Amino acid sequence: MSDKKGFPKIIKLKGGEPCFRALQKMGAKVGDRCVLVNPCEVEEVMKTVPRGKLITIREICMKLAKKYNVEACCTLTTGIFIMTAANAAQETIKEGKENPNPYWRTLKADGLLNEKYPGGVEAHKKLLEEEGHKIVQKGKKYFVENYQNHLVKV
Repeated sequence: MSDKKGFPKIIKLKGGEPCFRALQKMGAKVGDRCVLVNPCEVEEVMKTVPRGKLITIREICMKLAKKYNVEACCTLTTGIFIMTAANAAQETIKEGKENPNPYWRTLKADGLLNEKYPGGVEAHKKLLEEEGHKIVQKGKKYFVENYQNHLVKV
């Protein structure tokens, strides 16, 4: 979770950027300023989510974009850093140390559980249910029911 030299970095969005399509769904357009942040900044946001509340990659990006006074935050790097933070938290737990990062409260877009979290979707589901969230299955995917009602304010 160490910082990268030269980051955060602000770029102008181009149509071919790897995260452009995802950002376009969130309202970004060509020419908008987009921030690429450090992993620790993503983890910091994840750590602020209290028990019973949730956050998605969208809210994390909105919060970071607001922090840097830009129109967007790269969802691709943010998603990678979310996974990095989850795996680092799990390693901390395995070492018998207290876990300061409740990564399971961070969902994918639209309230979707993250199958790539440590232990897969079943572990993610269990941790969320332990905090009182109802999980519903739609096809092969799992979602937090009415996740919007539990989102932290950005």
